[in-house]
Amino acid sequence: MPKLPRRLNLGDTLGLILPASAPADPASIDQAIALFEKLGFKIVLGKHGRERNGFLAGDDRSRASDVMSMFKNRKIQGIVCFRGGYGTPRILPMLDYEVIRENPKVFIGFSDITALHCAFLKKSNLVSFHGPNGASLSEENVPEFTLSSWLKSLKQPAAYGSISQGCPDADIQIVRKGKAVGGLVGGNLALVSSLVGTAYLPSFKDKILFLEDVGEAPYRMDRMLTQLLNAGLMEGVKGVAIGRCHNCSDNRTNPSGEYRQTVDDVFVERFGGLKIPMVMGLPFGHVSLNATLPVGVKAELDATKGDLIILEPAVS
Repeated sequence: MPKLPRRLNLGDTLGLILPASAPADPASIDQAIALFEKLGFKIVLGKHGRERNGFLAGDDRSRASDVMSMFKNRKIQGIVCFRGGYGTPRILPMLDYEVIRENPKVFIGFSDITALHCAFLKKSNLVSFHGPNGASLSEENVPEFTLSSWLKSLKQPAAYGSISQGCPDADIQIVRKGKAVGGLVGGNLALVSSLVGTAYLPSFKDKILFLEDVGEAPYRMDRMLTQLLNAGLMEGVKGVAIGRCHNCSDNRTNPSGEYRQTVDDVFVERFGGLKIPMVMGLPFGHVSLNATLPVGVKAELDATKGDLIILEPAVS
């Protein structure tokens, strides 16, 4: 059983870190801080949070240092990533997973942060949360569904239940009917694929694999799914939950009118032969309706109704 972090309470102090890319506009960090303060939390920005090193938010050691500092600091109750982008796999060898295991805290983010979720589950046996980063939460017109899911997941010491409940936009497709139960693993497909063959990717056996991506053409999605299949990682997977893959279309010029697959076609063609329950279009990913998912917690993929149901508490 993975270790659960302590639930958040209003008035708690959150550490805000940038383990991947820097923001295009540095003022957006202050906007995120203001949002969390408005929600009732205190905020401590990582020591290196305003640094930039090329396309990264500071050099590798600085970004890794901020991750570890937040886990070690007893005054910090939870850790929020400001954004994804690129760079978290670079710092994985620099983290102390024993210290992280001994100091379980709510840790939340998505996109490039997938690498940290995978590593924490594999190396520290810690539940973490695939959900909106600080930057996306502080954007204008964030849906109530997204914010409520974020808060409820981190504050409620009970099983969350349906991730789709209250979602105003049901665009779900059942690819293969059935029900499956297992711990949740996965996240952003590009990051999951990039961890194949490393010491940081947890086993998918007997698990519910959840995947999403953004800005990837279908043929590149095919390449990444094929990597998972060829590596033998899909053997024993109980079910596949696919979120909303935003801007994943084939925009190449097509003068001959040749047939082009959609990203949905690719998922069906690559994973359809697994003969396990599979649902597409669930409300998570690089979209405004982005539910928070606890990585490592037992869930049920209900591919008769088209839903993903969290069966266990994710915080203590």
